[in-house]
Amino acid sequence: MLLTAGALMFTSTATFSAPPPTAWQPLAPVEHLDIERYLGTWSQIAAVPQPFNLQCARDTRANYQLIDASNIRVENSCTTWSGSENRIIGNARVTDPTTQAQLHVSFPQVPSQGSPDGPTNYIVTYIADDYSWALVGDPLRLSGFVLSRSPAVSPAQWHEIQAVVAAHGYNTCTLLTSPTPGGAVDIRPLCVM
Repeated sequence: MLLTAGALMFTSTATFSAPPPTAWQPLAPVEHLDIERYLGTWSQIAAVPQPFNLQCARDTRANYQLIDASNIRVENSCTTWSGSENRIIGNARVTDPTTQAQLHVSFPQVPSQGSPDGPTNYIVTYIADDYSWALVGDPLRLSGFVLSRSPAVSPAQWHEIQAVVAAHGYNTCTLLTSPTPGGAVDIRPLCVM
């Protein structure tokens, strides 16, 4: 995602409170992820900015399809700042068969991310009971993604998302909203939603 100057200034100069105690522990997975229910299309509604997101202006989506018991086809797409579609295909390999909520995601086209084998870099740390939205990150919380089955987000849902993100050890000001139809119309820190 490309950050506006205002968003960068707000993110870099805002006064942050001390992180909750959970922030000092590695990100924990949900007790069990039902992979079959997790498959399909998700809209990214907020995320910790990552280099690969900088070209995405809006409508960032992930589609997951089962390959076999240990592998999931990952297709990420978005609309770029020029209005074209950007798409990349990769693989997610389950690294924790007990919870099925920890995976290694790889993209063959990306240098240093081509191997399907590797350490856990994708943890489903929260999933709504109805699988309508999820919070995903890496063990150190350097990445974080709020994914939703619907791109539309109500004010009440934003407040619930803020509470869950904070409870899982993230500073809500470090996640930026992702513009989606019916959701965020611009990019701003999650803490001001």
